[in-house]
Amino acid sequence: MKRHYVKYVLLALCLFVFVNITEAQKKKRTVVKRGASTTKRTTKGKTKASIKAGAQVVDTVAVAPPPPPPPPDSLPIKIVRKSLRPEEAVDTKSLRDRAPLVYEDLRADDAVYRHKIWREIDTREKMNLPFRYSADENNGNQRFISILLQAIQDSAVTVFNSIDDRFTTPMTKAEVAKVISGDDIEVPIIDSNGVQIGVKKTKPEINLDSFYKFRIKEEVIFDKESSRLFWRILGIAPVKNVITSQGINLGESELFWVYYPDMRPIFAKYDVYNGKNFGARMSWEDLFESRQFSGRIVKTTIDNPNDLDISALPGLADNSVFQLLEGERLKDKIFNYEQDLWSY
Repeated sequence: MKRHYVKYVLLALCLFVFVNITEAQKKKRTVVKRGASTTKRTTKGKTKASIKAGAQVVDTVAVAPPPPPPPPDSLPIKIVRKSLRPEEAVDTKSLRDRAPLVYEDLRADDAVYRHKIWREIDTREKMNLPFRYSADENNGNQRFISILLQAIQDSAVTVFNSIDDRFTTPMTKAEVAKVISGDDIEVPIIDSNGVQIGVKKTKPEINLDSFYKFRIKEEVIFDKESSRLFWRILGIAPVKNVITSQGINLGESELFWVYYPDMRPIFAKYDVYNGKNFGARMSWEDLFESRQFSGRIVKTTIDNPNDLDISALPGLADNSVFQLLEGERLKDKIFNYEQDLWSY
């Protein structure tokens, strides 16, 4: 009897567990199905509410145009390739490593005579023809203007604006390039049928031979301690006849100034052309220090309280011959001052 009772209890317990498991599975299926249908209705409802036929999306954010590229910080000069083999039969390495001699110190108390002189060097004169020597060597083109531009390109010297000759306003390479090239010129654009369809602006081609005049600023000093006259060059400026893009001739103008003492180490490494004896070439630093160039005086501080050029003096403005004679008179006045100090 007890065995039957135990069997009935176990059978009822198993039936109870089976019923509970079946109801739990049915509830799980119902929750999953309702969740899926709810998600589907919600998604469908959201889709119908957010999407409209023919709607366009407009971007209201303003995009700033890219800034213009900066001007190239370089000069429009010719690139000279170096020789890969020695092109000279003699050893010239020691000549390329030359350094200028240090200036003799001049005391202000010993300078009993001082004046500033401005000269103009015209390289078309016979004595100044070495300034126009146009051959290419390993250190670049040998024109004097090319030596100046190469030093500027290599950042070996500071360039100063020509607004004055006191070296007050430095210039960048881009500014020097603009001064050398001048204003942009307009070139017509022609199509295949020969019809002009527009114009474009371009830089004019630079002719280095057009820089044939240079202006130097120097100071003449008589030192009573050594009893001699010293000439010390302070600055050099190329001069060019400026013509605007409209064809207006503005006359000759200084393009920029370079400080001569800064250029002395560079000039010492460049040889001056000597057509008579190619083996007896001096450096450009030797040429300037030994005064082996021809230049006419265009301005001085001698009897010039108004600080005027000789060409602007009364009575000399329209007569270039008188201007030349006035420069020669001032040159003789300085020479006679030194000679009159001697007594026998």
